[in-house]
Amino acid sequence: MKDFTFYSPTEFVFGRGTEHQTGSLVRAYGGTRAIVVYGGGSAVRSGLLGRVEESLAEAGVEYCELGGVQPNPTDAKVYEGIDLCRRAKADFLLAVGGGSVIDTAKAMAAGVPYSGDFWDFFAGRAVPGEALPVGVVLTIPAAGSEGSGNSVITKLDGLHKLSLRTPKVLRPAFAVMDPALTFTLPAWQTACGATDMMAHIMERYFTNTEATSVADRMCEGVMLSIIEETPKALHKPDDYGARANLMWAGTVAHNGTCGVGCEEDWASHFMEHEVSAVYGVTHGAGLAVIFPAWLTYMAGHNVRKVEQWARRVWGVVAGADAMSVALEGVACFKRFLHFIGMPVTFGELGIANPDISLLVDKLHEDKGELVGNYIRLDRKATREIYELAL
Repeated sequence: MKDFTFYSPTEFVFGRGTEHQTGSLVRAYGGTRAIVVYGGGSAVRSGLLGRVEESLAEAGVEYCELGGVQPNPTDAKVYEGIDLCRRAKADFLLAVGGGSVIDTAKAMAAGVPYSGDFWDFFAGRAVPGEALPVGVVLTIPAAGSEGSGNSVITKLDGLHKLSLRTPKVLRPAFAVMDPALTFTLPAWQTACGATDMMAHIMERYFTNTEATSVADRMCEGVMLSIIEETPKALHKPDDYGARANLMWAGTVAHNGTCGVGCEEDWASHFMEHEVSAVYGVTHGAGLAVIFPAWLTYMAGHNVRKVEQWARRVWGVVAGADAMSVALEGVACFKRFLHFIGMPVTFGELGIANPDISLLVDKLHEDKGELVGNYIRLDRKATREIYELAL
């Protein structure tokens, strides 16, 4: 196990009706003038936004709104939000929504006190040293952004989808998590969210770091829970137990708990970011296509952990041929993804003829000539993985 520093200061307020505590939480973390960031109209139509704003008013917190955040959030909305924050003299960002909304709020929070272009942080030209505090009212369990210091934004000029990772500066001050708010999620969003959670865990699980038994078992346990609870939530959308377990799984999957002491991979996420940047697909659905292809490649090039995953997570019987065991695990994973309504090929994703050369070029332009850590992947390898997803 590698040396590590684990820092996760977010206060998680979990349970029914917890959105009514939002105002007092904003106050507790120093907020007096908040910008409420949200996405489409669902937060308005459900009455959630009204309840949150009532809570803010009762706590004496002034606020104004920034709506319209789209999936695969872009720099244009971040620039709009930074300008609004400065004009309103905001001292707090409150994200009401899922990963796209939270990531937008985080990018705004880093950009407001910075004299340059916030994109400098995502492009690696600067490191944020300060940010406005961010609070979250979570509505879509998937990205885990409510418990991480990460943000992913797409720059429209050139369609560069890049991530910012700041374990300390941008972790939310608090996250309000009411599983009942997810009862009305469409099946597609529920399944995409579960896939994203699985991928976040697997990016940490597939490591060459030795002696990580605690991290391994935590990863395996959370993956098994996601596999068990997702069909329940799809079959009965108001199953509070299933929804609660999925909501907490999404947080644990990405707040760093499952990866302490491990060298992480992240090549599959990087490869999917290019797909969703170019083709506008849902992130979780893109991961459902890319990750099985990545695993298939790894079964033939670094089989050890894939074979272990196949045995421990999918119950494949151990055999003398580790590669066959690993590939049967990949087949089980693909069957599960199909069962919950996910695509596993570019065609099923709605991309009949992906421009693989473009995806490879953009990937290595954005991420360097070698990506990932489980195996360092060059252009030839990433092309092969994209082709395995056809």
